[in-house]
Amino acid sequence: MKRYRRVFLIVIDSMGMGAMPDADQFGDAGADTLGHIAQTAGLRVPHLRELGLANLRPLAGLPAHGNPRGYRLLLEEASNGKDTMTGHWEMMGLRITEPFQTFTETGFPPELIDELSRRTGRKIIGNKSASGTEILEELGEEEIAAGHMIVYTSADSVLQICGNEETFGLDELYRCCEIARELTMKEEWRVGRVIARPYVGKRRGEFRRTSNRHDYALKPYGKTCLDALKEAGFAVISVGKIYDIFDGEGLTESNKSKSSVHGMEQTLSILDRDFTGLCFVNLVDFDALWGHRRDPYGYAAELERFDEKLGELLKKLDTEDLLLITADHGNDPTFKGTDHTRERVPLLLYSPGMDGCGQLPAEKSFAVIGATIADNFSVPMPSGAIGRSLLSKI
Repeated sequence: MKRYRRVFLIVIDSMGMGAMPDADQFGDAGADTLGHIAQTAGLRVPHLRELGLANLRPLAGLPAHGNPRGYRLLLEEASNGKDTMTGHWEMMGLRITEPFQTFTETGFPPELIDELSRRTGRKIIGNKSASGTEILEELGEEEIAAGHMIVYTSADSVLQICGNEETFGLDELYRCCEIARELTMKEEWRVGRVIARPYVGKRRGEFRRTSNRHDYALKPYGKTCLDALKEAGFAVISVGKIYDIFDGEGLTESNKSKSSVHGMEQTLSILDRDFTGLCFVNLVDFDALWGHRRDPYGYAAELERFDEKLGELLKKLDTEDLLLITADHGNDPTFKGTDHTRERVPLLLYSPGMDGCGQLPAEKSFAVIGATIADNFSVPMPSGAIGRSLLSKI
């Protein structure tokens, strides 16, 4: 059984491939992120096609490859949810039975807002699901002028607080977020992350979010594949929002990304380094910039930019490298609302050192990913973790 010295796991955030059998229970019957993007905007992704993406199922305008490289299969989510943390935690062996709280449709309950206002000493404005840039355009001037505090959410399990770095101050923003994190540990208010969203600018059209964002995340409820690898002495390097999703647990190094293209550039740089272990990458722009904003054309263009970088990465892989490409949920940009969608996701596996290729049967859990990675490094998965390894099949 072939084993690899380095594993590169890339999550194309939200790239679903069709509604799961239980999608109707989530209001997502008929959702199909990649399928509807292909129908609406077209897909020009030759390197993903070469890895067999269009062989998994028909995609309009993207013919199946005659001789795809590596292995491929579809995964269904075992956990009860369709958010970022649920998907990533399941990949690494944790099954979520109670979904994280979301407040997308209603905003946060008055009791939480009142207590947060009392504890911080600030009037709260916003309290709705919104794009971070749009809510600054709407309320940034009021926050600056009156000293109020913008609180908002999204389709994820998050409570986000904006603060102008010059008038609100970073220390004050972080203090308010720490209070919010404490309050949202209460079961009925528990969100996956509280996020400090600092910005600069004085008036509409000038506001710009800064890199001083800080996430206050829940820690995973149990040990994951990441912990197992780290404790066994392997490198566990993250790129993008992986650090936030796992609150830093199980990582030996983290790298923040400015964009999905930057995340791929960071991954290419890491590929040039000498290490043994896992590089775990999340590329969030697909979800944040295009899925939630219901823009299939922007999503398609982002996939094309990714595919170009993927071509560079494929050229640099050697026989001791294993590449895994997957997604954490769907976010159909042609679907109703602005929420994530409950969908199957692809898993593409490739290495120049592979002897064979082909399509594998669909699996009922994302946790095959973590189990396969742990098996590759001969590391037992933590007690209570779910998932079975695919290593013997590839």
